[in-house]
Amino acid sequence: MEKRRPAGKSEVKYTKSPGKGLLSRSTVGKTGARPGRQVSKKSEKEVTLIRLNRFIANSGVCSRRDADEHIKNGLVTVNGKLVTDMGTKVTHDDDVRYKNKRLSAEKKVYILMNKPKGYVTTLEDPHAEHTVIELLGNNFQERVYPVGRLDKATTGVLLLTNDGDLAGKLTHPKYKRKKIYHVFLDKVVTKNDLYKLIEGVELDGVTIIADEVSYADIDDKSQIGIELHSGQNRVIRRMFETLGYKVKKLDRVYFAGLTKKNVQRGKWRLLTDKEVSMLKRGIF
Repeated sequence: MEKRRPAGKSEVKYTKSPGKGLLSRSTVGKTGARPGRQVSKKSEKEVTLIRLNRFIANSGVCSRRDADEHIKNGLVTVNGKLVTDMGTKVTHDDDVRYKNKRLSAEKKVYILMNKPKGYVTTLEDPHAEHTVIELLGNNFQERVYPVGRLDKATTGVLLLTNDGDLAGKLTHPKYKRKKIYHVFLDKVVTKNDLYKLIEGVELDGVTIIADEVSYADIDDKSQIGIELHSGQNRVIRRMFETLGYKVKKLDRVYFAGLTKKNVQRGKWRLLTDKEVSMLKRGIF
């Protein structure tokens, strides 16, 4: 091997109207090589080591935290050898496998979808007629998956990506990403029940508190705008059911700084570089 010398919108969201207590809809490198010498891409990869959990997360399988668990549980091999040391480092050329399936550190994809009713966000559900992945068609070779979940009947903002690190950050409770929903109910909601949502509703022994809640339409008090951070399953529907209401329609209009502006129901778009940067920096 040759030795080389060292390198010398107008967006839709709910805002509180002053004095009315209402949530209203508004629009809002250098390589360092010697001159004349070229360093091949292969040579660069050979000296690039990354932690195994990051490689796995970059492949789109899971977050780094979950990758550590997979490594610890003996589900990962590197070049045919079982690896249980979470501090292991690999190169892009190593044969890394999870459950005997080879992984690749593919490029990151970030997709904003306006989820329609009737589609599930789980990727492998034998009972599901349709999954949100179907709506992407054959536009992506990368294996992306939804960040968080929306139930089959819920519509609205859904983020899909193969960036396991970002997905883990956006779904971990400590980061408190904001979510806003437009809720259509079967009857008028009393002001007293709005206060109860702010004070907290107990679900499965845990008190869930809405960060902000009010009427979404002053002429139709069966429509509610509600903001919260909880990630419990079907949390909005269960909160209202506890208070004696039935949710007729549920639409997520805001998630971690993202809205469905200019994205028709069932359609999607790629995030801009600015949006990706804001998500990674936690500006949401």
